[in-house]
Amino acid sequence: MQAQRNNDSKHVLDDVAGEVNGIGTHGRGPIHALHNKAHNAKGVAFFEMGRLDQAIESFNASIAVDSTSYKPFFNRGNAYLEKKEFNKAIIDYNYANGLDPGQEDIFYNRGLALLNLEAYADAVFDFGMALQINPNQPEVYFNMAKAQLGNNEPVAAMTSLTNTIALDKRNAAAYYLLGITELSTQNKRDTGCSNLEMALSLGYTEAKTWIDRLCTN
Repeated sequence: MQAQRNNDSKHVLDDVAGEVNGIGTHGRGPIHALHNKAHNAKGVAFFEMGRLDQAIESFNASIAVDSTSYKPFFNRGNAYLEKKEFNKAIIDYNYANGLDPGQEDIFYNRGLALLNLEAYADAVFDFGMALQINPNQPEVYFNMAKAQLGNNEPVAAMTSLTNTIALDKRNAAAYYLLGITELSTQNKRDTGCSNLEMALSLGYTEAKTWIDRLCTN
């Protein structure tokens, strides 16, 4: 049975979730579609320059010509994701998935949008689907861990963070979040503090605050 968070642990994890919110949360980039090549390519160029509104206009034009390709919908969803218009992004990812089910990047990017909306269970599902397609993705495990913590699944989150580290041994943020989770939900002081020390050694300076708070006698 998974350990439940007490009130003190919840405050610690809420603090940490705020700190790591921006880590590893960028979606996968736009796809160059073969159909409607001019409009889509123009949209991709605007996207890569950060001109998101113009990118959306170009993807709209591509969809108006041919709405049977998933790629312009996916690309427009990416633009909405970057604009933090998460509900619009999800609508486009849903449409893209309906046109071409089973695309790993759709699941991952939709998972990011759901994570930002605090729809944690749905985000866990999408990250899990992405990992079924390709299990060698540390950033997916990392974001799944964040969703699992939001969904009050600390044991599952620790497994996801361990998998992150196995694939990316210099992922300081994963050591940091794993250490905090071990300390605040499992009372694993030795391993928790060790992971915080590793995060600090890799340059994650925020770990020092938590080491001073939780690891010094």
